[in-house]
Amino acid sequence: MSDPILPAAASATSQLDQIPDRDAEETSEWQASLDAVIRHAGPDRAVYLMRRVHEHAVRSGAALPGLLSSDYINTIPASAEPDFPGDLAMETRITALNRWNAAAMVSRGSRLGLGGHIATYASAAWLYEVGFNHYFRGKDADGSGDQLFFQGHASPGIYARAFLEGRLREEQLDGFRREVDGHGLPSYPHPRRLPWLWEFPTVSMGLGPLAAVYQARFNRYLLNRGIKDTSGSHVWAFLGDGEVDEPESTAALELAARDGLDNLTFVINCNLQRLDGPVRSNSKIVQGLEARFRGAGWHVIKTLWGEAWDPLLQRDADGSLVRRLGEIPDAQFQTYAARDAAYIRRHFFTGDALSRVAASLSDAQITDLFENSRGGHEPLKVHAAYQAATEHRGGPTVVLAQTVKGHTLGADFEARNANHQMKKLSTDQFRRLRDTLELPIPDSALSGDVVPFWHPGEKSEEVQYLHERRAALGGPVPVRRVVAKPLKQPAARPFDALRKGFGKQEVATTTALVRLVKDLMREEDTGRRWVPIVPDEARTFGMEALFPTAGIYSAQGQTYEPVDADQLLHYKEAKDGQLIDEGITEAGSLAEFTAAATAYATHGEPMIPFYIFYAMFGFQRTGDQFWALADQLGRGFVVGATAGRTTMTGEGLQHADGHSHLLASTNPAAVSYDPAFAYEIAVIVREGLRRMYGERPEDVFYYLTVYNEPKQQPPMPEGPSVEEGILRGMYRFRQAESQDAGPRIQLLASGTAIHWALEAQELLLSQWGVHADVWSVTSWTELRRDALDADRARLRGTERVPYVTQALSGVGGPVLAVSDWMRQVPDQISQWVEQDYSSLGTDGFGLSDTRDAVRRYFGVDAESIVVAALDRLARTGAVDPDTVVRARERYGRQG
Repeated sequence: MSDPILPAAASATSQLDQIPDRDAEETSEWQASLDAVIRHAGPDRAVYLMRRVHEHAVRSGAALPGLLSSDYINTIPASAEPDFPGDLAMETRITALNRWNAAAMVSRGSRLGLGGHIATYASAAWLYEVGFNHYFRGKDADGSGDQLFFQGHASPGIYARAFLEGRLREEQLDGFRREVDGHGLPSYPHPRRLPWLWEFPTVSMGLGPLAAVYQARFNRYLLNRGIKDTSGSHVWAFLGDGEVDEPESTAALELAARDGLDNLTFVINCNLQRLDGPVRSNSKIVQGLEARFRGAGWHVIKTLWGEAWDPLLQRDADGSLVRRLGEIPDAQFQTYAARDAAYIRRHFFTGDALSRVAASLSDAQITDLFENSRGGHEPLKVHAAYQAATEHRGGPTVVLAQTVKGHTLGADFEARNANHQMKKLSTDQFRRLRDTLELPIPDSALSGDVVPFWHPGEKSEEVQYLHERRAALGGPVPVRRVVAKPLKQPAARPFDALRKGFGKQEVATTTALVRLVKDLMREEDTGRRWVPIVPDEARTFGMEALFPTAGIYSAQGQTYEPVDADQLLHYKEAKDGQLIDEGITEAGSLAEFTAAATAYATHGEPMIPFYIFYAMFGFQRTGDQFWALADQLGRGFVVGATAGRTTMTGEGLQHADGHSHLLASTNPAAVSYDPAFAYEIAVIVREGLRRMYGERPEDVFYYLTVYNEPKQQPPMPEGPSVEEGILRGMYRFRQAESQDAGPRIQLLASGTAIHWALEAQELLLSQWGVHADVWSVTSWTELRRDALDADRARLRGTERVPYVTQALSGVGGPVLAVSDWMRQVPDQISQWVEQDYSSLGTDGFGLSDTRDAVRRYFGVDAESIVVAALDRLARTGAVDPDTVVRARERYGRQG
């Protein structure tokens, strides 16, 4: 056998030695029987018998650990395959049309150098078509249907089917990868670019499988909390075997099994090739994946070989064929698919038993075994796997389907290492493809340079069959559907509490924000729609009060007595828990956030996810997922807590975040704020709720950074311009006490840096006679975006002054900006500030020490601000240069 279940040699000791043997004689008899089988029938027979006994024991209810791998053959034998539920001849013609149009689409685009991928869909066509015709549920029935995570490189095939169904026009197919005019098609599944079709962006490899796990989990979250009946929804994730090398692909396998997510199926297209060559050249990717998924608790279905292999396996009495299949490495199978019968006879059918098998087969049958007869290319085999997957209960399923990359595209494409980079077919290759697919396309249609798309007509039996199948399954897929369902805006009371300030009590902005969210979760109309998510740092952020009140979501509930059960803030898990405490996984947390942030479209149920994390481990660690979140048009609040380079005393280099806002500024959907005071948070969150969940919701998400440094939180200043300034990015928080003549400077500060600027304001006046206005900059990024919009408007003939330019118009003196971030963050606005502009920041790696020491090190404390302010004033002639020298000496800033 190919994968023995017994160790190569018995170890001297065993775990069983620790357990008393109540009948040693019986044990000895069993061992002797096995020894006899090995002597008389060989080790292969012994392994076979042991596996049979193991299977029988498991079926009988014995609690035995599962085997991690099995033979390199199909899990479901031919004798157990169910009848095919459709018209096989009809579906074969439909699949042929989709193959043709997918190849034509990419080839036509490649004339313009646009590229595309042909070989992936060619290998996976039946994996999708069986699902489209018999399994994938649409949204017409319950508004949710199934959630489909398509392999990104297979998108041409999905477009081709939508074209056949009449959902895409020929002009749109011809606009593949040509989006500027607004009528073309994006290269991959991009909901933001084609929001009526795609639901999930998946081409950033590894993120699709991870997102699928958490989508399935969030479906159960909605069900268990009584928000939406998602019991009929199934999540399908299609991925390539090379994609599983991305750590995110398999990061949540154990979670899916632990939560019993039998609403989840992975379909892995095992064409044995990655982008440059074999996935596991010297070993077997299928066997490795089987062991990995089984070990994580998944149900594994291998669909490796087609119908032509069935009679050969049935005649394999001595196991020679099964053993040979198990010992051939993947790269050699790839070679077999590309070579002639003579080569295969010589290199695969070795030994007397296999030579006799080969002698009974024609050359055509030999090559067919390896070129065409793979499980993933045969609808009956795929259907058997899918039926078994959807009927399985108690946990998730993975289907490992073996295919040939580039199948049906001809010898120049099939199983070639370079086929991922091969973007088009020649006219002769299209003729051969037509003949292979048996399509009624005349030679005259293939006489030009541009190969035609082919549609049998809206009233053709093929199209009618498609419509009938989709109607029976609940409408078209994929489809993204948004039903207008604005949420009632919360009452003013929770926000007013922050607007009033906290008096003399010092409160960190992290604490203020958490208090606000806890109050909003108590709102009668929308409180249950909040989805607080935290990656195992709830106590750090002061959220432990939610444990007993909101409960921590768990698919199993709480099956134990918590150690702190006698305490007020005890640890409480519940099936209907509202708080999601993911464990130490930012990637998992953001995947869960994305599922919640898009529930308004996926399920027609707007949810308000609130994801709070260590600031350093947000955009830096999971930036690609934030980009996918934006693509998926997610809405919600993302909070970088313990923000800034200098507020995390003692934590050091890897915890000190001074650049998240720079990273966030690159994401067009991220509305980023760095509030200094609690009342600013109240204004920002309320506006975020209006923009994302009001009458005209916007496809953005809010990113707030908050600090763990307790400070006095004043009431919101009076004046109509304050709220506008908070939302647009800046306002004057404290004007200089005197407007008398004298040196003047403008200090701009965000977040916790406002306190250093206020202290510097006092020092400048009391010790140097300099008048300084202090501005709270709530968003450097929003100021920049407004300015960029003004620039674009001006180039189109419409004059508009940027908000930052307006706000600083007419104020005296240079401008000095300071923050707990790298200087590039405040420098975003420099070109639109008409005054002399300079900045201070925390560039470089973080380090451990007291806050005061670290701020002095980076040169952003109050005294450093004073020196920098005097230096700018000296450069403009407002103060004597000697003043700067004296300031450096006084504050110890020289050298």
